[in-house]
Amino acid sequence: MRNEQRLPTRTPESRAFAERVQVAMTLSARLNALPFDDLDARRAALTEIFGGPIPESLSILPPFHCDYGLGATFGDRVFINQGCFFLDYGGITIGDRVMIGPRVTLSTAGHPVEVAERFAFITSAPIVIEDDVWIGAAVTVTPGVTIGRGSVVGAGAVVAKDVPPMSVVTATSIVERKRLKPA
Repeated sequence: MRNEQRLPTRTPESRAFAERVQVAMTLSARLNALPFDDLDARRAALTEIFGGPIPESLSILPPFHCDYGLGATFGDRVFINQGCFFLDYGGITIGDRVMIGPRVTLSTAGHPVEVAERFAFITSAPIVIEDDVWIGAAVTVTPGVTIGRGSVVGAGAVVAKDVPPMSVVTATSIVERKRLKPA
C-alpha cells in the first residue's frame, strides 16, 4: 500500500496504541449510549474522541465507532450517517461538504500480507477524502486511498485504489462509470 507505515507489535509504542484504542472505544460506547436529542453531550463526547475541537458544522449520527480518534480531521459541513466505523490510526482527512452514508468503514490500518509478518506489525496508511465527495451506504475504504474532489462512491463499493476527481465509481472492484463536469 502507498505511504505504508509499520508499527512493530510488543513494543512500548504498540502498547500506547492499544491503550488509546481502549480509551477511544470506551468513549465511542458512551457516545452511542447518549439520548439522540442530547446534542451538547454528543458534541462533548466527539470532542473527547477526536482529542480536541471539531467544526461546529460537523454532524455525526450515532451509533458511531472509532478505534483511535486522534488521527481524524474534518472540514466544514461534513455529514456522517449512522453505523460508521473509523479505524483512523493511519490518519483520515475529510474535506469540506463531504457526505458519508450509513455503515461506511474507513480503515487506515491492517497487517502485512506475508504470513510470517502478520502478528509482528500493524500497518497503516492515510485515507484522504477531498471536498464535495459523497460516499454511499456500506462502502469500505482501504488504507492509503485518496477519493478525489467531487466524486461519488456508490453503495457497497470496496475502494482499494484512488478515485479520480469528479468520478462516479461503483462495485466491489471500483469501476469508473463516468467523469463529472466541474461545478
